[in-house]
Amino acid sequence: MTKAYSILNEKRSQFDFLEKLALDLGAIEAKIIPAENVVVEDRVVLKCIAGCPSYNKKLNCPPYAPTVDEFRKMLKDYRFAMLVKFKSNAEIKNEDVARSLLRCQYDEEIPKDLKEEATKFLDDWKKDNRKFNQIVLELEKVAFNKGFTFAVGFSIGSCSLCEKCSIENKVCIYPTMTRFPEHAVGVNMKKTAEKADMTITFPFEKVPDPIALLLID
Repeated sequence: MTKAYSILNEKRSQFDFLEKLALDLGAIEAKIIPAENVVVEDRVVLKCIAGCPSYNKKLNCPPYAPTVDEFRKMLKDYRFAMLVKFKSNAEIKNEDVARSLLRCQYDEEIPKDLKEEATKFLDDWKKDNRKFNQIVLELEKVAFNKGFTFAVGFSIGSCSLCEKCSIENKVCIYPTMTRFPEHAVGVNMKKTAEKADMTITFPFEKVPDPIALLLID
């Protein structure tokens, strides 16, 4: 073991309390990684612009989120990040629905049973989304109170606190509870998880692999 590797492990150990807390709160895996291992790519936001119904409809999604370049600069100020993996209760049994989720929700020509399955999955996912993001906020708060005052979490998926975002007023009514989605600032969570030796299946087959990100410093 090199001296540099030993020092890195020693620094990581200061966050053992945070990894344990994540598991106590319901995560199935939590791992501290160097912040430089968070993979940021311009093309990730292209998936927001082309095809996401939340684009320009929610205050924490593009074009209201920090740009990829802005986030890259912010990320350089951080030394560590934590990946937090959860087990989702949202499940899709029909492979056709899983592969065309949004189409099944919005296309009027889609059979009723497939549309109902897509709607149920999305409702269950919203419940998961709220629960998981509350855990991320708790981890952020605990890290902050332990002296890591620039700790900030990112949401899994777009915000689901409100049925309709107050986009017209340009003011979020839950500013202390909402966070930017990871992909909205360009984070490639699939590559980031793989670099951390954390398994992730995307596109998912039946049940998604939700993984949250927390920056710590």
